[in-house]
Amino acid sequence: MADNQVSSANVDDMSVEDRKRRRFLTGITAGFGAIGGAFAITPFVLSMSPSERAKNAGAPVHFDLAKIQPGQMVKVEWRGKPVVLLKRSDEMMIGLDKITEHLADPNSLSSAQPGYAQNSARSDTANPELLVMEAVCTHLGCSPVEKLAIGPDPQMGPDSQGGFFCPCHGSKFDLAGRVYKNVPATTNMAVPPYIINGTVITIGEDGGRTA
Repeated sequence: MADNQVSSANVDDMSVEDRKRRRFLTGITAGFGAIGGAFAITPFVLSMSPSERAKNAGAPVHFDLAKIQPGQMVKVEWRGKPVVLLKRSDEMMIGLDKITEHLADPNSLSSAQPGYAQNSARSDTANPELLVMEAVCTHLGCSPVEKLAIGPDPQMGPDSQGGFFCPCHGSKFDLAGRVYKNVPATTNMAVPPYIINGTVITIGEDGGRTA
């Protein structure tokens, strides 16, 4: 308390020039403090940037397929996009051939997928029941809703063999991600590169294989 009184008294005794000088020095000190704080934070921010760039660049994603039963589906994230892993049942596989005439690109001639997935099931021939697909509508990038049940569906139609329905603009896809005719989307949903070792799938790399 006594020190404060002395300090206050000293300030009162200062001339106008001394007060200006004091304010100037106080400002300089505060400025250096702020700069020092910025340098203290910068290494932390920079250390986070590479990992974020690596994430956006698409580091491979691994998943144990043993966790999925026939007829079940899970979604994982790769490159910031949802990727469907659907282990299709026998009934689902049979349904793929029943709707070919209603599809815009049943053989995936105009769609994006690795060579080993360019077939009617759009899957690796060693694991035909497994659909690996980016769950992104090829019209404007919405996320289609899964319609896995086979049978009449208000969005998919009375003879639905299961599929995916985009709630944004009404595009429809089958259980291989193949787009129906006469909907806003014109190409099938994309299949990313992937490889399976045992029960573990790696999404985002395939070693350059073509089959």
